[in-house]
Amino acid sequence: MTEKQDIKKGGVRRLVLDVLKLHDPSIVSFATALEQVAGVAAVNCTLVEIDAKTENLKVVLEGSNMDFNLISKTITELHGSIHSIDQVVSGRRFVEAIETPQD
Repeated sequence: MTEKQDIKKGGVRRLVLDVLKLHDPSIVSFATALEQVAGVAAVNCTLVEIDAKTENLKVVLEGSNMDFNLISKTITELHGSIHSIDQVVSGRRFVEAIETPQD
């Protein structure tokens, strides 16, 4: 599928997730496993906090027409849990958040 076709397809294009996971698998293995999920083109995992048994990650996924349920299932299989969905971008193009007077 070409990039132009991906753009026309739309669907979920970016997810920002707060994820808690065990130390195993490593953050590298965790990211590369998520990259293999259909529709996911890129993954950014940032370590936010670590304790004796767990790691808290900010996980950013980008792609086209990503399946949240499949992503969630994969995270669970990797011994992780989603604490919150912090951002969703959906549609044929990206819409960036803008600052408003309330911010």
